[in-house]
Amino acid sequence: MKTVTVLGSTGSVGTQTVELLAADPQAFRVRALVGGRNVAVLAAQARALNAEWAVISDEACHAELAAALAGSGVRIAAGRAAVIQAAAEPADWTMCAITGAAGLEPTLAAIRGGGSVALANKEALVSAGEVMLEAVRRHGATLLPVDSEHNAIFQAMADGNRASIEKIVLTASGGPFRLSTREEMARAEPATALRHPVWSMGAKISIDSATMMNKGLELIEAARLFDLSEQEIGVLVHPQSVVHGLVYYRDGSVLAQLGSPDMRVPISHTLAWPSRMATPAARLDLARLGRLDFAEPDLDRFPALRLAREALVAGGGAPTILSAANEVAVEAFLGGQIGFLDIADVGAHVLATLGAPPAESLDTVLWLDSEARRHAVADCARRIRPAA
Repeated sequence: MKTVTVLGSTGSVGTQTVELLAADPQAFRVRALVGGRNVAVLAAQARALNAEWAVISDEACHAELAAALAGSGVRIAAGRAAVIQAAAEPADWTMCAITGAAGLEPTLAAIRGGGSVALANKEALVSAGEVMLEAVRRHGATLLPVDSEHNAIFQAMADGNRASIEKIVLTASGGPFRLSTREEMARAEPATALRHPVWSMGAKISIDSATMMNKGLELIEAARLFDLSEQEIGVLVHPQSVVHGLVYYRDGSVLAQLGSPDMRVPISHTLAWPSRMATPAARLDLARLGRLDFAEPDLDRFPALRLAREALVAGGGAPTILSAANEVAVEAFLGGQIGFLDIADVGAHVLATLGAPPAESLDTVLWLDSEARRHAVADCARRIRPAA
């Protein structure tokens, strides 16, 4: 029986992880579930999986969680320190799905445990790549990528022969504005930007997909995960979201991983690795699909992807700064304060202001993250749109 912990169990990736765990209760023992503020979902998950521990990150929700789990035998805790403590509990496999910079310390705590760490938090490797990878080496942990694109590359590189690889290609759906003009994107409201044409995701990642910052962050993450340079990573827009990643080998072969756009597939791959497990995901029917389309991304309409490449080349704390500024800008857009095209502009402004200072420790990373957020808030404030 594999012991597991789920960090971010009440989010999109977390709830799908819980679904897979619940489908095979004899195979897994749940050490801890960590949620954000959704007490009802966290309590229901803890009861259904007979979890040893349920932790809510918002301390104000402690009493509500205690009431919801009264008599269940599940230990409860709340607050930031409790989240990190839960992440540090010994487990064979930990899902790290707390989004944003809030996931950095819990992810690092899980890595220090030396088990298998399923990484769904892009910011962990984008913002603190050197710190995270050094911890992986020091503690003997295994990083298993959960993002569909990185998981696809991981599968297509199964022989581990890095020297034989020429490049990899990540695919992008193009989001809801794939065919839109910049003028149309400038007028876009949050409700439109949130309507992803293929994937069902949380608000932040949906907006990142719409700006293609999501693909930019994935590009940086891929460089860390697979030890690749910026020039060795390509991006293609693929609206069907069937081919998730491609690996080009020096002999001319190209290996691609295909599958229905269902996050339960990459989650299950990491959960069962190095074996595989059954999932209820729809099986791919290529004859019915009929065609697969690919195109180069338009960097004029989606400058976030170019910004991410620049941050990767600059190195140091540049990816940290870009990621943090983007988080602030996305929140401001969702709150109706700034326009859609302002999101990338805020990232560019903060990146130009702070540059690429060293980011060799977690304390430094967190300080840069804080500084980038401060500058991004100020830049958003000067862009605030007048009320209609």
